[in-house]
Amino acid sequence: MEIKSLAAIDSETISKGFIEAFTDYDIQIGKEQFQKMLKRRGFNAALSFAAFEADRIIAFTLNGIGNFYGKPTAYDTGTGTVIEYRGQKLAPTIFEYSIPFLKVQGIQQYLLEVLQHNAKAISVYQQLGFQVSREFNYYMQKTCDIQPKIKDDKLRYNIRQIDIEAYPHLAAFWDFCPSWQNSLDSIKRAYSDFVCLGAFLDNELVGYSVFEPLSGDIAQIGIKPQNRRMGIASLLLDKMIKLNQNDIIKIVNTETSCPSISAFLRASKIEASGKQYEMIKYL
Repeated sequence: MEIKSLAAIDSETISKGFIEAFTDYDIQIGKEQFQKMLKRRGFNAALSFAAFEADRIIAFTLNGIGNFYGKPTAYDTGTGTVIEYRGQKLAPTIFEYSIPFLKVQGIQQYLLEVLQHNAKAISVYQQLGFQVSREFNYYMQKTCDIQPKIKDDKLRYNIRQIDIEAYPHLAAFWDFCPSWQNSLDSIKRAYSDFVCLGAFLDNELVGYSVFEPLSGDIAQIGIKPQNRRMGIASLLLDKMIKLNQNDIIKIVNTETSCPSISAFLRASKIEASGKQYEMIKYL
């Protein structure tokens, strides 16, 4: 067994290793979605590492590299071990192996998300020096079961596609900073995969959303504070449902400390499916 960088490893081998490691998980993703995920999360093959037996990947950590609110950051895009090699502590071994390489490249922190019910993984990350930075909800609902509350004055608002790069003030619409995979940097990495919608009142942008139709993933939705509780978010949600190419809608990593998004989703018949921790280790 050998641990090495994925710099010289072809995408087919990486994809095969990922799919094999998650073959017993409830949610599966195909090769196309896997490649889109890597692009969006900033996957860097040279700074990602795996354990090999011959040419077979048996465990790996795929790292995204970028800037996370002012700090050069590595992000755990995917960590996995094939079934027959689990229980050998390969994941923490690969992680520890990667740290010197990340430091050489000026990475200041390592970021990841972990399901709260995965107590074993959380314990391992804590032993590796990670600390909980935020708590997230995640949502998943069948498209046919979602019920946006459309108000009678919907014709006041014009919903149309926009280029979010033309609106540098969108952070003023936020109640919390988006997680890595929902950040503006991540959206821009895979911009062609998204539909960006703007809600306008008298030609002024008062709300927007960023949506990936293939996966059904809502990356961002924001309403100008003084224009909330007017049904704008529901109009955006209704439009996204109509554009959705998936059977489900997903909203991942909304802060549990933000009651406004939770209340809106609940009113739209979208209940939380579970919780995650965002965890950080400073290098």
